[in-house]
Amino acid sequence: MFIKVKKRKLFIAVFLIGVLYLLSVIAPGILKHMYPMKYEDIISRYTAEYKLDLYLIAAIIKVESNYNITAKSHKGAIGLMQIKPSTGQWIGKQIGIEGFTEEMLYDPEINIKMGCWYINYLLKYYNGNKQLVLAAYNGGLGNVNKWLKDEACSDDGITLKNIPFEETRRYVEKVNRAYNIYKKVYL
Repeated sequence: MFIKVKKRKLFIAVFLIGVLYLLSVIAPGILKHMYPMKYEDIISRYTAEYKLDLYLIAAIIKVESNYNITAKSHKGAIGLMQIKPSTGQWIGKQIGIEGFTEEMLYDPEINIKMGCWYINYLLKYYNGNKQLVLAAYNGGLGNVNKWLKDEACSDDGITLKNIPFEETRRYVEKVNRAYNIYKKVYL
């Protein structure tokens, strides 16, 4: 009886080790499928140019459009990084894009370049505070500035303790979750 118990425990231990090994081999492949890194050459180029975290931009694209170049939101944001045409027009002027048109936002090269430029702009504006940057990318810079002045949202005028827009609060959480997965899977 004592030997049967030992054999069963040994079998269970070997079985669990086998399952863990299979999961360690299979899970990264599943995660890479669920969290793709499409347009990596473009993302790499502009994250290097604007000194950004590649995994942050990948996470933003994942959450914004799920890497769908033809994505268009109900609010009119377009492309991989979901840029509104009015924002694209403004960014285009800042970075010297002549003859900007809304259709340009469907071009992965232009969309990612503009999105990276804007994330860099927000990082400088908010002194590197990623939470504020993500909240502003989704909810608007003007709204974030208002929230920072509201005691119900910010104790110090520098950080947010509360994001009043549920969509923006969920957005920040989703991007942070995706960012952590991208770092684990692609590092």
